[in-house]
Order: sequence, then structure tokens, then C-alpha cells
Amino acid sequence: MNFYIASSFKNIDNVRYISEQLKAAGHNQTYDWTKHDRAASFDELKEIGQKEKEAVMKSDVVIVLLPAGKGSHIELGIALGLNKRIILHSPRGEVNDFSETSTFYHLAEVEKFLADKDELVNFILEKNPAPN
Repeated sequence: MNFYIASSFKNIDNVRYISEQLKAAGHNQTYDWTKHDRAASFDELKEIGQKEKEAVMKSDVVIVLLPAGKGSHIELGIALGLNKRIILHSPRGEVNDFSETSTFYHLAEVEKFLADKDELVNFILEKNPAPN
């Protein structure tokens, strides 16, 4: 399975943890934005944006970890437009907080997951066993 994880820099440790667990099970991360610092120029923004867009396009599943940043919501939109499988991880239940939620979080195509990161990894691996 090819996967991409969208989130914010606030969640960088969780993104790294989940991606390492999935890669250890034999899955492929299409792009790891956590290996880079924040962009310092418009050219860097453009380059990163292109890589992230391509990563979403190559993914079988897009995992969005809340709290998510501006770019994550654009990646969510790309994934929705491409009919990708989307898992929205809301460990603190913010997806169900009317003042924090988004209309797009509640579309039928978005699988909402409200548990800790280890349960999320187990959920993903149950539905996507390691490749042979």
C-alpha cells in the first residue's frame, strides 16, 4: 500500500511514528515532509507543494492527523477529488467539536478514527496487511 500522511508541524512526532510503523510492515510512504524544515522562500513552497501533490496522487490511502495545517486541508481536498481512501485521525475528538470541525470531515468518503495512534496503526494494518 502507498500512503501519505498529512498534518501540521505540531504533529511531526506522531507523523514520524505512524509512518515508521507502516513502513516497518512493508508499506510505502509516497513523501515524507517531516525530513525538511519549514520553507523559507516562495520557490521552496512551490517545490514542496509539487512534491506533496504528487505524493497524494500516488497514494492508495491519505491519512490526515488532526490538528492539521492549511496544507493538510488542501491535500484532503486533492484526495477527495481523486477518490482516494481517506482516514481522518482525531485522537481528541475535535472532529466532533462543532467549533473546530470542517464540513469536509463529515463526508461519507472520510473514515473518521477517534482513538490513539497505536490503535490507528492497528486499524490501518488490519485493512492493509503487509505485502508479500
